[in-house]
Amino acid sequence: MTLAGPTTGAGATAGAGAGATVVTDRLSRRQVAWRLAQDIAEGNYVNLGIGMPELVANFIPDGREIIFHSENGILGMGPEPSANEVDYDLINAGKKPITMLPGGAFFHHADSFAMIRGGHIDICVLGAFQISAKGDLANWSTGGPDSVPAVGGAMDLAVGARKVFVMTDHNTKKGDAKLVDECAFPLTGPGVVDTIYTDIAVVDVTENGFVVREKVPGLSFDEVQERTGAALGGADTCGDLVVPEVG
Repeated sequence: MTLAGPTTGAGATAGAGAGATVVTDRLSRRQVAWRLAQDIAEGNYVNLGIGMPELVANFIPDGREIIFHSENGILGMGPEPSANEVDYDLINAGKKPITMLPGGAFFHHADSFAMIRGGHIDICVLGAFQISAKGDLANWSTGGPDSVPAVGGAMDLAVGARKVFVMTDHNTKKGDAKLVDECAFPLTGPGVVDTIYTDIAVVDVTENGFVVREKVPGLSFDEVQERTGAALGGADTCGDLVVPEVG
């Protein structure tokens, strides 16, 4: 179903790379990235984690200046390069090719982590295996024998950034909930998550636990609750999560 006109909430301004707004029961990863990008304020310094969060740089609203940071010593990254723009001397911390905006800068790895640990990053966008109702984040290990050996820079970002946004699927491929009462996996940081952006909802972490700010119109609130491993608030206040078709 395609909506003919502007919507209320996040879908009201399409921004960069957006087409007609659509009603759905699940967002694509690029649509989740678009929705998250709308909540980044003018002038924010933002670190994008490896994987899904890297998509966010492609959907910053027109005319809004955001300064993207990467742990390997970069400020001022732009959107992902086209095929003829790829330069493997320009990569982010995930070893993905990037573009640079005018005024961008390169610096030592130690200076980059001084920015993180010193509280100079406004928002960090990370993926997750699990998020607890208290805002605990588990995103580096499932505890299995094939897991990575150490937490790495995600720990610094989780506790050093002023806000932590999580971008993830609401459920695993097996259907297990990622939003839970208590994390079963090793923690990256306790009580650090502010807002979670999934393929079916935008969920804020509050002192009273998870509160749904927006949900996809294709699912009822009870259906979102069924896919979540902890109690959800916001049944009477949440809005529609309606986003554009994005390329």
